[in-house]
Amino acid sequence: MSVRKFLLPVSSSASAGTALQTGLMLTKMWNAHLQVLHIRSDAHDIAPFAGEGLSGALIEDMLNATEREGGTRALHLRELFEAATEAAEVPAGNAMRGRNEPSASFTTLTGREEQLIAFQARLADLTVVPHPQAGEDVAAADALHAVLFDSGRPVLLAPLEPPKSIGKRIAIAWNGTANAASALGSVMPFVRQAEAVRILVSEDYAKPGPTGAEVAEYISHHGVTADVVRFHAINRVAGAGLLAAAAEFGADLMSMGAYSTASRLRQLILGGTTRHVLENAQLPVLMNR
Repeated sequence: MSVRKFLLPVSSSASAGTALQTGLMLTKMWNAHLQVLHIRSDAHDIAPFAGEGLSGALIEDMLNATEREGGTRALHLRELFEAATEAAEVPAGNAMRGRNEPSASFTTLTGREEQLIAFQARLADLTVVPHPQAGEDVAAADALHAVLFDSGRPVLLAPLEPPKSIGKRIAIAWNGTANAASALGSVMPFVRQAEAVRILVSEDYAKPGPTGAEVAEYISHHGVTADVVRFHAINRVAGAGLLAAAAEFGADLMSMGAYSTASRLRQLILGGTTRHVLENAQLPVLMNR
């Protein structure tokens, strides 16, 4: 198993920088292709929401302004992409696809952002998304949830700061659920190349299912030894205890199942392990549902 194609949706220069560096690091690590994707809104989709009582000329002005703004944003993102690929010494262009060397491309599509990102993610081995707190970009969170809920594929949350390494020390957050198992399957290509692997379990986090020891036994069939360590919630927050345990291990990558204990809406309102990790993670986090 290997990783051959990464997808990286970007919506603003403020949030894209670190995610781009993360994606390019992964691309070089796997000799893979990174498709950077920018979705431009279709101005005509906005027209019905402009409100009644506006003249046709005013609506036309609004549409033109939206088009100009979208074009400017796309230009800035492409310039950021070109600067990042040049700095990382990763060749850019679709002609490089399929070769056993890193490559990257920049694609702009027009339409509904969440839908197009989910569609594109279905044909990517892993989708990298900017941290939701990076540049306070709401679209980054929307992209993450689009991949999690509508692609059937894993997503990698980029950290707020560029990582020095990815996948040398891997923490596997395990709670016994099908979502955690899905994340485990997605992180296995990284596990096989890791220097150290730790399985993190907790009574505050566990659900009925296989134990951490059984996960370690499964991983051993792939020629990898992993230890099992228990963590405890901090101030009754399992996510805080999980991140603290990953940091203590010196993890530069963590995998976990997302929204496995409750609905997304309930976690957004009441909080939960997934939400805490999304808001506070300082390391790359691979998630699955």
